[in-house]
Amino acid sequence: QVELVESGGGLVQAGGSLRLSCAASERIFARYAVGWFRQPPGKEREFVATINWTGGNTYYADSVKGRFTISRDNGKYTVYLQMNSLKLEDSAVYYCAAGPIPSYSDYDYWGQGTQVTVSS
Repeated sequence: QVELVESGGGLVQAGGSLRLSCAASERIFARYAVGWFRQPPGKEREFVATINWTGGNTYYADSVKGRFTISRDNGKYTVYLQMNSLKLEDSAVYYCAAGPIPSYSDYDYWGQGTQVTVSS
């Protein structure tokens, strides 16, 4: 069982930055792809970014490309999502997920989420 814990969410003004962290409880995390997703209020969960287990391949949703960066530190069993130039529409609960390969939706393990609120 892989447990994922997100942190780093909070309240930020538009144009600001936040860095989210996704920490895993198992060494197996180092061999898993990890994705970030978000669910805005009243909307469905959507893909944000994903990274393969080596960190060599990353993929982003068009809405965040150029503003968000996903990275990982396998020695710390942690994946990061650096979010810059935040917009009001980035407000959502952000989730990380782990699975055997990078995917836009199919992951085996999910965290509980962290709230990101962007204010004007």
